[in-house]
Amino acid sequence: MGANHNFRKMTIWKEGIEIAKDTYATTKIFPKSEMYGLSSQMQRCSVSIPSNIAEGTARGTDKHFKTYLETALGSAFEWETQLIIAFEIDYISEETFKHLENKIQRIQGMITRFINSLTI
Repeated sequence: MGANHNFRKMTIWKEGIEIAKDTYATTKIFPKSEMYGLSSQMQRCSVSIPSNIAEGTARGTDKHFKTYLETALGSAFEWETQLIIAFEIDYISEETFKHLENKIQRIQGMITRFINSLTI
């Protein structure tokens, strides 16, 4: 059934794209010394979320799709940790932090519910 999912129509994929866009906008203000550090890691993680959702839709079974969703979920939690670090070291404001934290926690919940809805 996994192959029947059109990733472009999936809300979790669209939300993942938004996280990636937000990440690039946010990391632009990080110090240039972070270009290959935290900025790069956050960007890779954010891109991984919708990429794994999309790749999972190409797999033939829900079992395989679930594996890709779990990877996307792992990237979302990794990204949240990096967001916390960015806030703790004063790279982002509390307002930005809370806004992005809400977004990532929403997508984590959506992915978790989607995983739980798959019949394996």
